Amino acid sequence: QLQASGGGLVQAGGSLRLSCAASGRTFSRNNMAWFRQAPGKEREFVATISRSGVSTYYADSVKGRFTISRDNDKKKVWLQMDSLKPEDTAVYYCAASSRMTISSVIAEYNIWGQGTLVTVSS
Repeated sequence: QLQASGGGLVQAGGSLRLSCAASGRTFSRNNMAWFRQAPGKEREFVATISRSGVSTYYADSVKGRFTISRDNDKKKVWLQMDSLKPEDTAVYYCAASSRMTISSVIAEYNIWGQGTLVTVSS
């Protein structure tokens, strides 16, 4: 299971750090990712990180502003969000995939957390 937290209300230009805690023994064998879903829109990819943490990949819309990281001993993955914009407002979900390579494809993630709401005011 995955439990996301850290969402909240922040002004444009501010920062938030989302956390996702995993339970079970498979965390280190899964690639992890963050997705988000804005009101009235489809869920979209934000960032992903490989099992080892060596490889990362970001959506163009967040590249240079967001940073994904993980700690396999703590079974946690984080999303550091800086220079936030109102268009970043969404429910953010962490997800896990057992596939061999990192991916931005939502269908390749089979374990999902419950989501945490991020609201960025202008």
